[in-house]
Amino acid sequence: MTTEPNFDEIPAYIPKKGEDFMSKGQVKHFIHKLNVWRDQLVYEAENTINHIQQDSTPVADINDRATIEEEFAIELRTRDRERKLINKIDKTLHLIDMGDYGYCKTCGIEISLLRLEARPTADQCIDCKTISEKKEI
Repeated sequence: MTTEPNFDEIPAYIPKKGEDFMSKGQVKHFIHKLNVWRDQLVYEAENTINHIQQDSTPVADINDRATIEEEFAIELRTRDRERKLINKIDKTLHLIDMGDYGYCKTCGIEISLLRLEARPTADQCIDCKTISEKKEI
């Protein structure tokens, strides 16, 4: 069995005085943060596949079998959400490559570093995101 890679929390980026928004250091930080997050999600997905393959032996008791199947269903739903998140991470890495990362797709202003630290895949500033969420209700 392989050992689990180290996915410790990456410390927040602290901008230097007078540093431009999305400087090389900031871009490098977010690329690293996104890649570590992506690697963690892929690692967990692989573990789920192994877990399901190993634990799918037939069980005589129908209640036990139902419990196992429900646990698998929950794991698979979680991994499906994570698969979508991996796609979002890939799109975000593409935005970085294009030089568009860190700017709101709606109004074009800079997305705060605090917001990007909390949600590195954010593509809207907090004001535009709040408005779009209110429209969804």
